[in-house]
Amino acid sequence: MLDTETQRGTDWLAKAALRPTRQRLTLARLLVGDGQNRHVTAESLFDAASGTDEKVSLATVYNTLRAFCDAGLMREITVDGAKSYFDTRIDDHPHFYWEDTAALTDAPASELEIARVPKAPEGAEIASVDVVIRLRRTKS
Repeated sequence: MLDTETQRGTDWLAKAALRPTRQRLTLARLLVGDGQNRHVTAESLFDAASGTDEKVSLATVYNTLRAFCDAGLMREITVDGAKSYFDTRIDDHPHFYWEDTAALTDAPASELEIARVPKAPEGAEIASVDVVIRLRRTKS
């Protein structure tokens, strides 16, 4: 019998028909094992995986995150054109980016209003609209 975290990881991979290799399962457990949504970078997930019994290289983490995104299990959120975060919550929702800690957190979607989005150019369609609100802590 599988423990709850392993079962959640296995079920998550099965939703996308991804083969549950040992390394994928290790990363899936870290991402969804406790039932909470996560915003991770490849580096932060690699660090978390370093504390497990399964050895996972940074290249494998990058490749696995890409496979999870391609399978529709995660979304990639790019900040500053260079830093990518991977979100296990795949519905449309805005994010806060905390400049002092470089953390990405969910922002309340119910408070966001977008009145109009520009039309896509000829021969293109809008795939998604990502909203990242940059925050700086105020000095007390």
